[in-house]
Amino acid sequence: MTSGAMAKSKAQGFTVARKFLPQSVRYKSNYKRGTIVVDPRNHFLYLIENSGRARRYGVGVGKAGLAFKGTATIRRKAKWPTWTPTANMIRREPGKYKKYAGGVPGGPSNPLGSRALYLYKGKRDTYYRIHGTTQPSSIGRSVSNGCIRMINTHVEDLYDRVPVGARVVVL
Repeated sequence: MTSGAMAKSKAQGFTVARKFLPQSVRYKSNYKRGTIVVDPRNHFLYLIENSGRARRYGVGVGKAGLAFKGTATIRRKAKWPTWTPTANMIRREPGKYKKYAGGVPGGPSNPLGSRALYLYKGKRDTYYRIHGTTQPSSIGRSVSNGCIRMINTHVEDLYDRVPVGARVVVL
């Protein structure tokens, strides 16, 4: 990295590439204001603001074969959500996830972090989330079990800007 390309997060005490910090950017699209567009290949989430502009955040995304793709709607939002691994996660890695089958209460050590936006297709929960993380070093990487991870202070900002019913497009 060149000098100045990294920034320290005051709230969480870690370093992240400046390009992954929230910022207003030019973004040409035909999406309506308030739509969330996730570009997993480049590890960015865009909140469409107005004609030609979007608020961009850095994200961590799913490992190959585990990521959500397509269109969904945010049907639920939660502060300090409870986390329970999915049956597929437990089946793939029982040694790692079985002990959490009963769920993990919300709080600073919870894998969903400080906020979660729940993605639905119609009335069906996809089990994919846009959420905070206890692993900020995963931002800019493809390492999760499919969800879209954000630094906690960044997901809190997005959470406050996006209503239930917002459309999410994952490219």
